[in-house]
Amino acid sequence: MATKIIYFVRHGETELNAKGIRQGPEGSLSAKGREQALATAKRFPKHKGRPEVIISSPYQRTKETANIISEELKMPVEYCDLLVERRNPSEIIGHEGGEREVRKIVDQIDKSYHTDDLRYSDEENFEDLKERARKLLFYITERPEERIIMVTHGIFLKMVVSYMLHGEKLTASEYNKLSYFNPIDNASMAICSYTTHFFKKDEWKLIVWNDLS
Repeated sequence: MATKIIYFVRHGETELNAKGIRQGPEGSLSAKGREQALATAKRFPKHKGRPEVIISSPYQRTKETANIISEELKMPVEYCDLLVERRNPSEIIGHEGGEREVRKIVDQIDKSYHTDDLRYSDEENFEDLKERARKLLFYITERPEERIIMVTHGIFLKMVVSYMLHGEKLTASEYNKLSYFNPIDNASMAICSYTTHFFKKDEWKLIVWNDLS
């Protein structure tokens, strides 16, 4: 039996987060976001139980967060496209969440019960995200390290953990319910484990969710 520990970290607050604006790949951390990232970085052990690798989404806000953790732990950062955020519909990128049309689109794709194959326009839909979560979990199982930091984004992190818990049985409606009732704050952690067994199926577990302690 062997167990990996994965520390999923959501990026710190961005300037656009603070203004309630829907983002694409761009968007740098705010001063508050840099403080949040540093506080999270300081929580990792530097000796016994030290993480072995930092892997980050290549988006600007996650790169900045990962670099702050990297400087604190004196470790390099690797980048992986599997960790990027859900691609939003182009109609809402750069717009405030309170705008009427933005609310309408978000309610339809994120806050309602709908079929798994619903696609509003050019966004990554549920099926796309579920497939990417599946690929990420397989990628983790193939990594040699036993303690991994992964810096990612809120919507995709919710999908990863939802798929981890429900597997192929996860539906879009179930995911939206889990997402709505389980927020993930900027720079918080979701700590998970992956255990390989000799005589039963390998096992994923969620240990901690939205940890800011």
